[in-house]
Amino acid sequence: MAINLFEIAKKKKIKYFLISYVDFFGVLRSKLVPTHSIKEMQKEGAGFAGFSTYLDMSPSDPDMAAIPDPQSMIQLPWQMDVAWLAADLWMNGKPVEASPRVMLRNQISKLAKKNMYLKSGVECEYFLISPSGDSIADQNDIADKPCYDQSALMRQYDLIKGICDCMIMLGWGPYQNDHEDANGQFEMNWDFSDCLQTADRHVFFKFMVKTLAEKSGLRATFMPKPFINKTGNGCHAHLSIWNKKKKNLFLDKKDKLGLSKTAYNFMGGIMHSAEALTAWFNPTINSYKRINAPVTASGATWSPNTITYSGNNRTHMIRVPGSGRFELRLMDGATNPYLLQAGILAAGIDGIEKKRNPGKPVNVNMYEESHKVKGAKKLPLNLQQALTNLGNSKVLKDAFGKEVINSYLTLKKREIKKYNLSNEKKIGFKGAKKSTKSNIITQWEKDNTLDC
Repeated sequence: MAINLFEIAKKKKIKYFLISYVDFFGVLRSKLVPTHSIKEMQKEGAGFAGFSTYLDMSPSDPDMAAIPDPQSMIQLPWQMDVAWLAADLWMNGKPVEASPRVMLRNQISKLAKKNMYLKSGVECEYFLISPSGDSIADQNDIADKPCYDQSALMRQYDLIKGICDCMIMLGWGPYQNDHEDANGQFEMNWDFSDCLQTADRHVFFKFMVKTLAEKSGLRATFMPKPFINKTGNGCHAHLSIWNKKKKNLFLDKKDKLGLSKTAYNFMGGIMHSAEALTAWFNPTINSYKRINAPVTASGATWSPNTITYSGNNRTHMIRVPGSGRFELRLMDGATNPYLLQAGILAAGIDGIEKKRNPGKPVNVNMYEESHKVKGAKKLPLNLQQALTNLGNSKVLKDAFGKEVINSYLTLKKREIKKYNLSNEKKIGFKGAKKSTKSNIITQWEKDNTLDC
């Protein structure tokens, strides 16, 4: 039975709907629609000018219609008369292929033809900082090894509890909250789900954390590397493929790591395309100051820089913490939630179809013994290199189309140009080159990435 948003609104006393979509850069765009208009919006969509957002369109293009997905509806726990809706973009009666949620839907459809679907869960790290963004919010959070620090966690109890209470109310199944490895850094975990629902919740989670932090007089940032001497914000994903009979196709209890051939092939596909996927999974200039960071105050970056996998070993790009799933540790806090899932699916489908072999697991501490690993590919050193890899990726071009990939490249190259021009004006061309080094975080990065 079709979901009638107007009838739901009457029952739940919803007065307004936020009809939203995420552009290529992960920015959440919305229109606030009164309930009396939702019938028309559910059918025709809310109109948006694509040129005004990061979607590589011109002012002459017709309006896009953001058609809400009723199944994505989330009533704001802190503002119950407002409900949020994720929308799919349409133009001239067709889906906008170069829009992230549509890109994910297309990959889900491809996998469904194999009688498979992806379940995933994400671990989102963020900092609580001052409203100006210059320092962490809790000036007493100064421990050398702050990870899991109970006192620092409980000093932010009211806000952490408020966020977790919201997730409980929404039925997400949150199961733990902790202080992470950097001073001022936190992580909150909730149950895994099908990848579209996980992506929608990922988008809403970032919005919710930022909103509730602001209401508390603080600021939350998912910026990959806001502080040069502290561990950066990762966004790890736990992955497994299932069939319609709810059987985990990644599980093989006879295997040493508990993974099936399907799981290894899927993993092999991700490893094959990792250099290109980095352009989506680590999408900012600042991202590469996390990937290629020097040792942090806590003693480790917790960020991979080499394409390897292992068992329960957090120094690798892929970790197998238990049977029937694996964790991809490549992504950072700036990643677009829909491109995250879409990229994983595209590479994984390629791995299954090509029977790509990830090779043998590497059982070393990559932070101290990476020199012992022969032949492993390195991750890109900067955004420009990642974009070049994306542009050269046959796998991703075949999966999403050349035009879609080129649109993303066009927008990101403009961003790099703006960054370079900004630094040239401030410190001269030679200084601008130096500013890309991993030991400097520029004001431009903060201005353009703190609210990613």
